[in-house]
Amino acid sequence: MNMLATAFMNSYPFHAMPSGKLGSHTGNLLAHTMINTKHVSNWGLQYKAPTKVNAKKLGALDSNILDQEKEGPNMVSDLGLRKMIQDGFIFQEKVCIRYYEVGPDQTASVETVMNHLLETSVNHMKTIGLMHDGFGSEEMSKNNLTWVVAKTHVVVDRYPTWGEIVQIDTWKSAHGKNGVCCNLTFCDCKTGEILVRASSIWVMLNKNTRKLSKIPNMVRAKLEQCFVDTLPTVREDTRTWSGEAENIYEHICKGLMPRWSDLDINQHVNHVKYIGLVIESVPKSIVENYEIHILTLEYFRECTKDNVLQSLTSILGNDKGIIAKFDFVDCHHLLQIGGGKGNIMKGRTRWRLKHRKTQGFGPSVSSLANGSV
Repeated sequence: MNMLATAFMNSYPFHAMPSGKLGSHTGNLLAHTMINTKHVSNWGLQYKAPTKVNAKKLGALDSNILDQEKEGPNMVSDLGLRKMIQDGFIFQEKVCIRYYEVGPDQTASVETVMNHLLETSVNHMKTIGLMHDGFGSEEMSKNNLTWVVAKTHVVVDRYPTWGEIVQIDTWKSAHGKNGVCCNLTFCDCKTGEILVRASSIWVMLNKNTRKLSKIPNMVRAKLEQCFVDTLPTVREDTRTWSGEAENIYEHICKGLMPRWSDLDINQHVNHVKYIGLVIESVPKSIVENYEIHILTLEYFRECTKDNVLQSLTSILGNDKGIIAKFDFVDCHHLLQIGGGKGNIMKGRTRWRLKHRKTQGFGPSVSSLANGSV
């Protein structure tokens, strides 16, 4: 299955991206909801007060979304809180970061973050009636159609820690003629700090032909009632991959085989599982000392449990593998059918030095190599 999609990463410098704050914990914690954003000259977006959604003025924001009197997380009653806000245009839920979702440093992994983002997006679809049998609405099931993820772009300002209660908000917008953009924010319930921003593009797949399909008119009509007229939470990059970028031979891990548990409802490898496969070829010195700050993945074809894969990583601007002096490391990734018989996924990551003490964004391997710092 070929998914015609452009490359993701923003062409603006990574080190210009600010950390997000979602208001103050004593004020309005949903200043971003139904945002009418505009592009700025650096990574990130400017948030404006709510304006129009589907030609309607938004009402006042819900000031009671968070229980601000609680000093710490309640491991039982705070869970499973889901509701629609902003006249039903935004879906919101709270989740607790569990013990089994964190690593040795007690922070959630990038897979944990993406799994929660996916779960919230799916729950939103179910709530608005666009999820019926498996991974599609009733109208889609009649036509053997299902949703698949074509692109995903995630920016992590801070990983949540074990026991934290986090709030995830999601809303949908149109992407071209046959795509849906799922926008999400992941914030600290106590402070309102935005921890994660994400945008993913969903398209339709015919389960019989395994090819992309147009959105049926009945499904489109229902979607349009839920769309929010806003730019993606994370701006898409329009840069394309060069032929040289695809010739990655620097770090290769061959003979990877997905497990049965990696398959999802659509009977192919869940798109979140690709992250673990990609990381297999990332040098241990990066994995142990850095964490993913920005992740961009572009999916081209399905992968099943019978596929033998190879993961390839190239470190941009690499100085003979010496990376310890850099705050950031930039990588290109490819996930292929074994022997280079077809690209399954392309990706870019920016890795941030763990436990970095400085507040500013320091230089990266690629930025120093390119002379942009």
